[in-house]
Formats: sequence, C-alpha cells, structure tokens
Amino acid sequence: MAKGLRDQQLIELKDTIKTLNTTIKELKTLLEAANKREEEHVKREQVLQEQIDYLTKKLFGRSREKRDEQIEGQMSLFNEPEAEKTKPDPAEEEFVTVEKHKRKKKATMAEKFANLPVQKEYLDVDEDKRICDVCGTELERIGEEFVRREIEIIKPSVKIIEYYSINYGCPKCKIEAETPKIVKGRDFHPHMLHGMASAGTVAWVMYQKYANSLPLYRQENDFKRLYGLDIGRGTIANWIIDNAGDFFTPLCSYFQRRLVGGRYAMADETPVQVLKEPGRKATTKSYMWVFRSGEFDREQIVLFHYSETRAGQTAKEYLEGFKGYLMTDVYGGYNKLKDCIRTSCWSHVRRYLIDAIPKGKEYDHTQPAVQGLVYVDKLFDMERKIHGKQGVTFDDIKEYRLEKEVPVLDGFFAWLDVQTSLKGSRFEKALVYIRNRRKYLTTYLEDGGCSFNNNTSERSCKAFVTGRKNWLFSDTPNGANASALVYSIVETAKANNADIYYYLKYLLLKTPTAQTPDEELEKLCPWHPECQEAIRKMKEEHDRAIFDAM
Repeated sequence: MAKGLRDQQLIELKDTIKTLNTTIKELKTLLEAANKREEEHVKREQVLQEQIDYLTKKLFGRSREKRDEQIEGQMSLFNEPEAEKTKPDPAEEEFVTVEKHKRKKKATMAEKFANLPVQKEYLDVDEDKRICDVCGTELERIGEEFVRREIEIIKPSVKIIEYYSINYGCPKCKIEAETPKIVKGRDFHPHMLHGMASAGTVAWVMYQKYANSLPLYRQENDFKRLYGLDIGRGTIANWIIDNAGDFFTPLCSYFQRRLVGGRYAMADETPVQVLKEPGRKATTKSYMWVFRSGEFDREQIVLFHYSETRAGQTAKEYLEGFKGYLMTDVYGGYNKLKDCIRTSCWSHVRRYLIDAIPKGKEYDHTQPAVQGLVYVDKLFDMERKIHGKQGVTFDDIKEYRLEKEVPVLDGFFAWLDVQTSLKGSRFEKALVYIRNRRKYLTTYLEDGGCSFNNNTSERSCKAFVTGRKNWLFSDTPNGANASALVYSIVETAKANNADIYYYLKYLLLKTPTAQTPDEELEKLCPWHPECQEAIRKMKEEHDRAIFDAM
C-alpha cells in the first residue's frame, strides 16, 4: 500500500517536472520573442529619433552645406601623410598649390559709380553777400570746392510715342502718269509687338517677372500707382506669351541645336503647377526641365523646357543626338539616354552623408558617415585647387585627377565596401544611393572638362524656383511654355554676363523668325561681339537720355 502511494507520488512529481520544463521552455520562447521585439523597438526608436533630428535640422538648422574648419585637436584622415612628409616635391608644389588668396580691395566711391552720369550742382553765394565786409570790395570767384555726393533715383516714366509716316508724291506723275508716285517714310521696325507695347516695354515686364520674380498682378498695380496706366495683368500676359512664342522660339531652338552638338551638358528638373492643362486636374504636378551647357564651356547656354510629366522620355527627346558627357542628379529617368556618357553629382553624395550624421556627432570620426564625408570633402578640396590654378587646361585637370584623386576614390570605395547600417536609417539610404550610382561617380575622370557636381544646373533651376514662390503657378500650358522661353533667354544672358533687360529688348527689336538662318541667329547670341556692342550702345543712349532729362 505504501509502495503504491510512493509510486503514485513519484509519477505526480515526474508530471510536475515535465509541466515545469514545458513552462520554462515556453517562458524562454516568450522571453526571446520579447527581447527580439525590444531590440526591434530600440532600432525603430533610433530610426525615428534620427528622422526627428533630420527634420528639425531641415526646419530650424542652417541651410548652408559648408562645414566649419577642422576643430582644434581633431585629427584628419589626410593630415598624417602631410605631417610625415619632410621635403615637398617642387614640381608637385608648383602644380597643385593655389596662389595665396588676397582680399579683394574695397572699391572706392568713384569706382562704384563710374558708369553713372554725373550732374554738378553749384552752391553759389547770394549777390548781396559778395561784398567784402572788411573793405567793401566786390568779391571775385577764385574756385570751387567739393561738398558732398548724393544718389538721386529718377522714377521711371512712361510716354506714348505716336509714329507718323511722312509721305512724298511726284506732282508731275500725279497729273500725267496713270498711277501717281508716292514714297512713305518707314523705319522697318514693327510698331506693335502684338499690342501697343514697344520692345522696351515688353522687355521690361519680362525682366521684372523672370529676373526679379515680380508677379504680373504686382506689375499691374505698379502701372496704376506709378504711371497712372490701367493695364490689366491679362494684357501683360498676352504681351509675354505672344512675343516670346514668335521671337524667342527661333533662338532657343538654335541654342538647343548647339547644346546637342556640344561635348558637355547638365540637366535638372523641378515641379510646376499649371492650372488649365487639358484632361488633367489643376492640382496635377507638371515639370520644368533645365538643360544647360557644360560648367566650363566658354559660351554658356541655359534652356528651360516645360513638360506635363517627369518621364525620362522628355529628356531623351530634348537631347536626341547628344553623344557627350551628361551630368545629372539621382533621377533614374535620365537612364533613357543611351547614346551619351552619364556622370553623377558628388554634391548629392555629400548631402546624403551629411544627413546621415547623428545629431551632435558632426566631428566624431568614429561615425561612419563622418569618415565617408572626409573622403568626399578631400575630393572637393582637390577640385578647388586644380580649378583655382591660373591657365589650367582640360588635359591638366584630367592628369591631376588621375594622379591625385584616384587614390582618394579608391580609399572611399574600399570604405564603402565594408559598411553596414541599421535598416531604414539615413546612413543606409546614403549607402544605397552611393552604391547604385557608383559606376557614374568616376566617369568625370575620363575628361578634364567634365563637372564634378551638378551645382551649376541647380543654380540655374533655382532662378525658376525663386520665381515660382512668388507667382505660384502658370494658368495655361501656353503660359508655361512662354515662361520656359523667357527664362531660357534671361538665364543664358545672365550666364554670359550680358545685361538682361537690354538683351531682351535687343531681341525684340531684331524679331528673329523661323526663317532666320543660323548665321544671323549666331549674331543674336549674348556672347557674339556684334550683340555685345549693340547692347553697349543701347545702354549709352539710355544713360544719355536720362542725363539730358535732368
């Protein structure tokens, strides 16, 4: 009996142990799952905190990309070789050293206002005070003395010019001939550019909107307040659309042909809203594309192109036939261009790495993103050095890049190959971005004329972005196309250091058409000496007219 009881107790104890072992195993499984969830939560929290820091920096931080100088006591990956180097190579020093920067001499008042007309005003003595109070002798003029200089701004004025043709007739033919001989005076200029506006007026409203980003409704208000003219914004818009379409299209088409036939090109794109696109909602996003010549080309071309979509087919069609080097950003739509040689922007690489640096760790070289940024900054420093040297050629740049920059690139990509990252983090995005474009990041080594980054085309695109912040949208596709044409002329003039207003006016006076041959269109380009001389004369005539009106 007792034996049976002990056996029963033993069986119960074994069952209890088995149950406890099962419970322990289940609890262990639950604990491992909880630890795994905790680890995932911690990683998720890190990613979210990183995102918060990034957005906070974008919202409240400084916008400039330039980093501060190396902090005191902080070593650099590239300082040690220079410290160990005791005797520099004279040939190397002569080639890579940039001339010592000299602070630009502050301009004098005379230099600042050298191009402005000067009117002298004399402060004379009243006649009753031109008597010597000592002996009563009449005073005589002995000279003049400079007192002060003032800047006087003369409010722009508007006038109506009415053209009359003076006609001449032959009195003898009037009596004897079957058809009288009559000759009429002509200046062979269009008196009406799709309205009463002169070439100067149309150029002015274009300049105000596309160079100064002044919306048409503000120009409409200025016409009323300053000049007492009741000219609606619809009328002004028609001036721009009609004249740009007729007289700027031929020259922009010529610019496009020159760009496609060139060796270097750059491209970028930005959204634009067009309200009345057929078959599309007013809120649908359209795009303004920017295509421009190479950063170091002597004759700069900047072209804007409106498209309803961001499809890469737009770039493919616009640059059809281009076989040179094309610098672009990250957008994959440019992959449709098969005939050209793609180069990728190192500024975008740098931005991704900067965004991946944790808050407060900007100079912590244990951070992988900081390590990668050091390599990229070294490449930028080398680019500044070689391009800052006087008289450098494309062959010199290529040789320098192959000798000096390739080792840095090798180190950067060796660093890249061993990097790992937290899934979903900004550092992972940076690594993915760089690895996906690795083959395009070294193409610039093939030609010294290739750009290292796409900043030049981004600056051209920024002019449109600044204007868009003010006028917000285009009403119709015709307006968007006209904006693209005028921005092309304005930015091309700016890139070639031509006076924007007078260049616009010059083109509207010349009124090129689709039948104008390329030889004549070349003379209308802002880099052509004939065009530059015409603009100079127009400015001189304007200054002389202001001086005469004083």
